[in-house]
Amino acid sequence: MNSFSSLDTFVFLTYFVIVAGYGIWIYRRRNGSGKESHDYFLAEGSLTWWAIGASLIASNISAEQFIGMSGSGFRIGMAIAVYELMAAATLIIVAVFFMPVYLKNRIYTMPQFLEQRYGPRVATVMAWFWLVLYIVVNLTAILYLGALAINSMVGIGVLPCMLFLAVFATIITLGGMKVIGYTDVIQVFCLVIGGLVTTWIALDLVARLSGNEGAMVGVRELFERAGGHFDMVLSRDNPNYMDLPGLSTLIGGMWIVNLSYFGCNQYITQRALGASLPVARKGLLFAAFLKLLMPVIVVLPGIAAYALDQGGMLGDSLRPGGELNPDRAYPTLLTLLPEGLKGVAFAALTAAVVASLAGKANSIATIFTLDIYRPKFRPDASERHMVWIGRMTVVVAMAIAVSIAPLMGIDKKGGFQYIQEYTGFVSPGILAMFLLGFFWRRTTGAAAMFAAIASVGLSIVLKFLPDFVDLSFLAPIGFAANNGSGVYEIPFLDRTLIVFLMIVIGMAIISLLGRQPASTIVKVERSLFKVEPGFAFGSAVVCAILVIIYAAWW
Repeated sequence: MNSFSSLDTFVFLTYFVIVAGYGIWIYRRRNGSGKESHDYFLAEGSLTWWAIGASLIASNISAEQFIGMSGSGFRIGMAIAVYELMAAATLIIVAVFFMPVYLKNRIYTMPQFLEQRYGPRVATVMAWFWLVLYIVVNLTAILYLGALAINSMVGIGVLPCMLFLAVFATIITLGGMKVIGYTDVIQVFCLVIGGLVTTWIALDLVARLSGNEGAMVGVRELFERAGGHFDMVLSRDNPNYMDLPGLSTLIGGMWIVNLSYFGCNQYITQRALGASLPVARKGLLFAAFLKLLMPVIVVLPGIAAYALDQGGMLGDSLRPGGELNPDRAYPTLLTLLPEGLKGVAFAALTAAVVASLAGKANSIATIFTLDIYRPKFRPDASERHMVWIGRMTVVVAMAIAVSIAPLMGIDKKGGFQYIQEYTGFVSPGILAMFLLGFFWRRTTGAAAMFAAIASVGLSIVLKFLPDFVDLSFLAPIGFAANNGSGVYEIPFLDRTLIVFLMIVIGMAIISLLGRQPASTIVKVERSLFKVEPGFAFGSAVVCAILVIIYAAWW
């Protein structure tokens, strides 16, 4: 394993100084808006469309993609890119249908929408629920996977790496959403450039397996050596079908996961909630185009690592203790980069991790301060006091994540699949309560509370049902598959779809039997969903690219 050279260290420190210095400059020139808490949490009215789009991607793409998705690329192939590709289409839907409702009703947090639509009880329950999810699942996973990558590259212990990442992200987060938004522009630039450099070098290494050179030659070699890894939709007999169950990735549960994540998630929507509708939509469209680039940056290196491993170039670096660990694919590739470029790639990975941590921490602080602390403990809190509480929340959340991250149970599926599956326990209920809250006036608070509880309960039942019931009878209709050990399970994306449909039916029954107070109806008008010609054209281009990709590599 190559060590960091002086040039690599210089490149990385340059990145660190630029991001930190730019963040300080943005913070010092920030003008008071008279609404200090909104300025801190939302950067209200001050983020441009390109800052919104770049910040969304920088916060979304983190160690779970660089490490976890590359690991899934090694194990499964390009099919795992469906999370990124379908996200591009999802962002357009969110821009057209979700964002106008939020902005029309002046929604600043997701619990605020739930309170306005269903009442304070539902809002409080979900606020606490999101806080636990963000800290225990997301922050810890990002920290752990990011530290694992740094440890693999430079040999520093995992705990010191987590402390460095946590402190760096905390410093940025304390400056507020404006600092996060504009520093994320630098972060996403580093992320894209560093990621493309890593992919280019990885493909060149693949070319050398046959005695050639050049990334384009490497692409042809990769198709020859790992052709099966480029199937975009997995067949029923594929050993990874449980993770990506065929057409469900295009027309089933994947939409539930993506719409919940990108449309009902404080962590994602927060960047656009302080902007005007045209600016917010342009930002989301820009993010959609960036999403189309992500498979090249985070999946293709994993497939290249598979070919290199099969060709014997990686030795035992992916098998610490003798057992294959796909999550080591990307970190191992980074150790093979030439001097100087390793620093660029390291900066890209750090940028992805730090930006994601900062965005998540800011969302945690926003929800706790605006949806729990102020209404429940200090209704008369001053603007400055709320900002102070928000900053303290960031510090506490990071400290908790660092404490429990070493104990997290990322299983053999890999980090990315771990996050997707356990987040999928809550996605159906969250999406159901938002969609019905938008578009069906009869939906009641009791129905929303049912969705919150039933989502987790039904997901757990369906996950562990194979321990008690033989589900092979579901295989002919595509809702169960052999998990490789002779047991038939329901793939988690199919579970997500089943749970969503059951919850919608349950919410409809409860709502029809109940009564919804008129004061809790949000404003939804048909005119809200009209889009500008430029946005419509850009959206059509994104959809056309998706059709071409799946038509070429179905």
